[in-house]
Amino acid sequence: MPPADAEPDALAASLADRLTALTFADRTTDEVTQVMLDEIAAWAHDRGWRVYRRAASVARLPPPYDRQHSYLDIACARPDGGPVVIEVDHTDRRRTVDKLLEEAAAGRTPIWVRWSSRAIATPPDPVRLVAVTVTTTRGLHSRRHDLPVPTHSSADLGDTEQPDLF
Repeated sequence: MPPADAEPDALAASLADRLTALTFADRTTDEVTQVMLDEIAAWAHDRGWRVYRRAASVARLPPPYDRQHSYLDIACARPDGGPVVIEVDHTDRRRTVDKLLEEAAAGRTPIWVRWSSRAIATPPDPVRLVAVTVTTTRGLHSRRHDLPVPTHSSADLGDTEQPDLF
């Protein structure tokens, strides 16, 4: 059995493997986030966990809403361990890091799924990062592994010599 401090890394690696296989094309920011949330929920269900979407966080909202709690994208109850909480973001939000740190202080395993076409900064321990790289073109996001090599021409050029182009 691995040491308890290795478990968050193993969970993040397992989730990263699942999300690495995910493909989509020409999706809006909201659509990509929803695709990720659905896949994360499926990953947790496959592990036999109860999944709660928009679960109340231990973190409170900033004033003037400080009587209300923030929400988590996904919270998981596990029969074989403590709760796992997961946030999914397209941007680097300090508020998300603070919320996940509060969740960790309350005994939960925090995982931050960040997706972007840019470099993604690593959050502080004990928050685990799952970084998902996407491509962005004209405001739409894609993640594809199945793009075939394009066919340029059906002509057989054989040993034809290339003329000087410049």
